[in-house]
Amino acid sequence: MKLDAYATFVAASLVLLLGRRLVAATPPLRAYSIPEPVAGGLIVALALLALRQWSGVAVEFDTGMQNTLMLAFFATIGLSANLALLAQGGRALGVFLAVVVGLLLMQNALGVALATALGLDPLIGLLAGSITLSGGHGTGAAWGTVFSERYGIASATELALACATFGLVLGGLIGGPVARYLVKRSRGAEAALTAEEAPTGFEQPDAVRLITAPAMIETLALIAVSLSAGSALARLLHGSPLELPAFVCVLFVGVLLRNGLQALGWYAVFDRAVSVLGNVALSLFLAMALMSLRLWELAELALPMLVLLTAQTAAMASYAIWITFRAMGSNYDAAVLAAGHCGFGLGATPTAIANMQAITEHFGPSHLAFMLVPIVGAFFIDIVNALVIKLFLAVVG
Repeated sequence: MKLDAYATFVAASLVLLLGRRLVAATPPLRAYSIPEPVAGGLIVALALLALRQWSGVAVEFDTGMQNTLMLAFFATIGLSANLALLAQGGRALGVFLAVVVGLLLMQNALGVALATALGLDPLIGLLAGSITLSGGHGTGAAWGTVFSERYGIASATELALACATFGLVLGGLIGGPVARYLVKRSRGAEAALTAEEAPTGFEQPDAVRLITAPAMIETLALIAVSLSAGSALARLLHGSPLELPAFVCVLFVGVLLRNGLQALGWYAVFDRAVSVLGNVALSLFLAMALMSLRLWELAELALPMLVLLTAQTAAMASYAIWITFRAMGSNYDAAVLAAGHCGFGLGATPTAIANMQAITEHFGPSHLAFMLVPIVGAFFIDIVNALVIKLFLAVVG
């Protein structure tokens, strides 16, 4: 059974509504701040897995819109990036970037060590390391092809996509519980909750924001320009030493648009409209990504790979608690950053934003977290991860 683009869009909308009802009606989901798209999407993915296993009926979605929604989300991240404000958090940005680099090194070292101990090729440990967990499906697919053609790893692309899927699911599940644990144990975090701050950007997606039709049209135009110019830039850089994923190029163009127009005095980006459209794109993208998960690919993973990925998940949670939280100040902002780090350290930046939204809706806003995570998780990490991967390949390749 194959659903066309319109039916897939309807299904994604219903998944979001289901997720909202589930979280509202299930105290544990609400208490541990599980994002609504994750809750609804996983239930539907599990239902489709059961349908496939018991009746042989497979449901396929037309996910052509999924990539566009993802790129639109990253465009709004770029359009939200005020470099003047980002410069004010320069030290925090540097510390957080160092923490992220530490995780990349740990993921690859752990992956290689466990793969060797389990009798697997060390390169498989890299595939189940930062390539797929911090890199996501796109990076995993790209390196999977390289591992197959250059190093002779059988079914490397399929294995990489399965690992990335595992990370996407677990990244959305552990972020909330980790942050809740950190908030509850930290006196500094509790004190931060008493501050009355207006929500900004992506912090509280349910907050009411007054928007005019002209502002919405202008913002849609900026997103369209970011998509078009960013995609063209990605094609231009393809195959060169500076090659970057399309979403990074789209984000970069968004940053240039916002700050360039502002510096020239030609136009001031309307943050409310950017926030609303960004949250719509984020929610629909996550719903489509999670409801269309091929969970049977995880079930088919060999036991050694499941052991390796489970260990990576435990390591991510421990790293967020003992390293990310402490390095970023052991306060409420640090707890929200830890939730975001779990999201893009195992899955992707949209998962990180959803994790943080679930926390801030429950406990209160965190401007620092929503300033640092999108830039580091969507831009810097891809550049640094490429260097780290090449470093490990030089050692074990």
